Amino acid sequence: QVQLVESGGGLVQAGGSLRLSCAASGRTFSTYTMGWFRQAPGKGREFVSAVGWRFENKYYADFVKGRFTISRDTTKNTMYLQMDSLEPEDTAVYYCAASRSVVPGRGVSEYPYWGQGTQVTVSS
Repeated sequence: QVQLVESGGGLVQAGGSLRLSCAASGRTFSTYTMGWFRQAPGKGREFVSAVGWRFENKYYADFVKGRFTISRDTTKNTMYLQMDSLEPEDTAVYYCAASRSVVPGRGVSEYPYWGQGTQVTVSS
């Protein structure tokens, strides 16, 4: 079973940038599809981005609009989410998730492994 730990969240002004990291345990990291989700207060957990393990295919939610970039470094067992041009609406707890599926999915139920989340707060 893979274990995930997020980091890199914090407080930033609108228009600023943050890079989130997700450290995964084990030596089978490269065989897992990895994804990012977020949850704002009073809202459901929503899909942000995902990257596959075989062809490094990437998917993004519509609200990203070119502002976020997902990547992974298999040598470090780490996935990243580079977030630029942040807006107050991006304020949420961001979660790292993993799945053994080859094709990345957008549903919460498709990811059995989750980190504890990291808080991102964007001020106006």
